Amino acid sequence: MDKDRKLIFAGNWKMNKTVAEALDLVHDLKLDLANVREVDIVVCPPFTVLAEVSKSILDSSIRLGAQDMSEHNFGAYTGEIAAGMLKEFSTRYVILGHSERRQYQKETDALIAQKLLAAHAASLKPIVCVGETLAEREAGRTNSVLETQINGCLAGLSKEQVQETIIAYE
Repeated sequence: MDKDRKLIFAGNWKMNKTVAEALDLVHDLKLDLANVREVDIVVCPPFTVLAEVSKSILDSSIRLGAQDMSEHNFGAYTGEIAAGMLKEFSTRYVILGHSERRQYQKETDALIAQKLLAAHAASLKPIVCVGETLAEREAGRTNSVLETQINGCLAGLSKEQVQETIIAYE
């Protein structure tokens, strides 16, 4: 298969796994995926287990991703996490714009664009999620919704940053 980029398989653990459960899972993944080199494997555990998972995968080909990050570098933003904090755990990827954050936290394309700029500034590889709701799909609006999300999220990025941004269709 001729491709410009290596394929990426990223697992978003959402709000699941204690430290012990996360370490068990990573241990099994390391064994099962030890010889996989054709694709990049990324695990995106909850923030509460990033430190331990990071230590556990240091000697493997598995990469660490975060489930979200703030558009701010520091400050009084209770419950948020900055790119610099993620980098301390050797995080390489960050998921932005997940459908659940769009729905429950009311994240907009403009906010996701700000987060993208912050991720690129910190040399994190952003994975931007796009996708329509069931109602939008049934109304035949999939293409227009995706176009709006992609254009809105990538607004303000340089051509190089756009090329380095991973788009994930949910």
